[in-house]
Amino acid sequence: MRAPELLVPAALGGLILVYFALPFVTFLSRTGTATVVAGLSTPEAQVAIRNSLLTAPVSTAIATILGVPLAYVLARTSFPGKRLVEALVILPLIVPPVVGGAMIITAVGRFTPIGSAATAAGIPLTDSLIGIVLAQTFVAAPFVIITARAGFGAVDERLEQASRSLGYGPLETFWNVSLPLARGAILAGISLTFARAIGEFGATMMVAYNPRTMPTRIWVDFITGGIDATVPLALALFAITLVVLAAVQRFGRVPTVIDR
Repeated sequence: MRAPELLVPAALGGLILVYFALPFVTFLSRTGTATVVAGLSTPEAQVAIRNSLLTAPVSTAIATILGVPLAYVLARTSFPGKRLVEALVILPLIVPPVVGGAMIITAVGRFTPIGSAATAAGIPLTDSLIGIVLAQTFVAAPFVIITARAGFGAVDERLEQASRSLGYGPLETFWNVSLPLARGAILAGISLTFARAIGEFGATMMVAYNPRTMPTRIWVDFITGGIDATVPLALALFAITLVVLAAVQRFGRVPTVIDR
């Protein structure tokens, strides 16, 4: 297209870009009125940071270990009920997080068979770090599954067939051929999953309001102290988001999804 033909699309796109940027600019402009270091040094903030940094990596690891094999199956095979499986993967992305948290409670809450058995064994699945992990995994795992599936879909199947023709089995081919070739998409998915997990609020609030994570602590700070009280932890989460963005751009690659 010639430049004049791009004026209207560029103007419309510019409006949404301004809308994206405005909240960042206005929020960051308030940092001068908040004692960030002091805010992050309080016992409550330290506990919230610790809980988030303990649970988000665990959730990301669970999502990766279980989700990447599922992504490979979805990328490489067709089977009865595949559309249902794909819908189950996507549903946590589109269900409101608070609703997702309520669903988790109906499955593993302390008054359910699973939850009561776990509590009796001394492993409560709600209002605990395990509950946080359950909530984070539910809402964040689809990111690594979807991006990994796209990565595997972009791998030329002839390379896998060549590996099999050389005598390598399915697992060896997956480990030595498919996985390395889809590495960029998988790394992007892992990074996005971690960012979504550490920033999760709605489902976590329902399943495990205590112990506090960074997002739930931000909510408490807002209720008790207003917007300025949220700045220290919000900036910390924002910094983590920037690190994740840099990692995705540097090491990750999200290819076009290839449907089969």
